[in-house]
Amino acid sequence: MSRPFLPRPDIPDSLVAAERGYALRPWHRSDAPLVREAFAPEDMAPMGPWPMRTDAEAVQWIADWTHKQVQGIGYALAVQSPLGRVIGNVAVSDVDRVNGTGWVTYWTAPSARGRGVATIGLRALATWAYTALDLYRLELGHRVSNAAACSVAKRAGFQVEGLQRAKLRLEGARYDVELHARLATDPVPDL
Repeated sequence: MSRPFLPRPDIPDSLVAAERGYALRPWHRSDAPLVREAFAPEDMAPMGPWPMRTDAEAVQWIADWTHKQVQGIGYALAVQSPLGRVIGNVAVSDVDRVNGTGWVTYWTAPSARGRGVATIGLRALATWAYTALDLYRLELGHRVSNAAACSVAKRAGFQVEGLQRAKLRLEGARYDVELHARLATDPVPDL
C-alpha cells in the first residue's frame, strides 16, 4: 500500500501577509480566467510559456506551477487585494537551495497596473522566500525598454547589477535585459 502524498512544508497553504492589507496565496484552478485575462494584452502575450487563449490553457499554467512547488523548485503566488480579489502574480523559480538563490518574476492584471500592486507583492514574496525557503539571493531581469518593471524592482529593494545584451528574443526581435538582485541582508526602501 502506498503512502498518501504530503506536500512539502514550505508550500504556502494559506495567506502570506503583505503591506497595506494585500496578501499572497496559492493559485487555484478557479483563478484561470484571471490568468487568461492577464496574458491577453499585447505586451503580456509573449511573456507566457504559450498563448493563453482559453481557460484550459490557463489551468495548465497553474498546474505547471503547482508541479514546480511539489518539486521544491518554483513557487507562484497570487497577489490578493484587501477586498479578496486576485490581481497579480509573483513567483520565484530556479530555486537553488544549495546556494540559496532564486529567479523572480511578477505581473499584474491589466486593471491593477500602476497602483503599486507588483511592488507590494514582490516585497512580500522576497520576505517569504528569505524566511520560508531560506534563500539568500533573489535575482530578476527585465527588458531595458520596460521602465515599469524596472521601477517595481527598485522600489522592492532590488539593486541593478548589470546588462545582458540581446538576452531575450521575442517575436523575432532581440532585447537587452537589465539584471537586478536583492540579498536577504539588503535594506528595503520605504514604499
